[in-house]
Amino acid sequence: MSESLSSAAFPLDRDAADRMWADYRAAHPAAAAAGAEYTVEHFGDSPRLADQLLDAVLNGPKRATSELVAEFSEHGDPLPRIGSHWIACDGTGAPRIIIRSTELRVGPFASADAAFAFDEGEDDRSFVSWQREHRRYFTRVAAARGAEWSEGDEIVFERFAVVWPPEHAD
Repeated sequence: MSESLSSAAFPLDRDAADRMWADYRAAHPAAAAAGAEYTVEHFGDSPRLADQLLDAVLNGPKRATSELVAEFSEHGDPLPRIGSHWIACDGTGAPRIIIRSTELRVGPFASADAAFAFDEGEDDRSFVSWQREHRRYFTRVAAARGAEWSEGDEIVFERFAVVWPPEHAD
């Protein structure tokens, strides 16, 4: 397990996350062994945004996410890899689901496309909305670490599947 990208934003219940991982590992030993490392994280940069985006996964179409490579570096976290897992927590820090990376790509802001925006499942799912909201988000998270965001900065574009618990699994 590695530290969360944004564990400083609010505390995460790592004991409950470890229990969730143990349950997943017992039910799916081959998948857990293939991607034995996992992170404990939340979507977004605030409890409110964590809850909104988690809801879009649990009750909606969100099956992709994006984050600045610099955010991983800032926190000493490795970039995700295909098959890696992360336990997504809600705005209180409680683990809710386990996600497994199915597709990863690193590129600049301009390399995003309408299909990726649609898969992120946010707002109206349009590419225009994705660009607008992610410009705001990337600018805000870069400023929080004392940096200025540029559209040339590298971004991790990740598609994922929900794999646990069974009632939420794809």
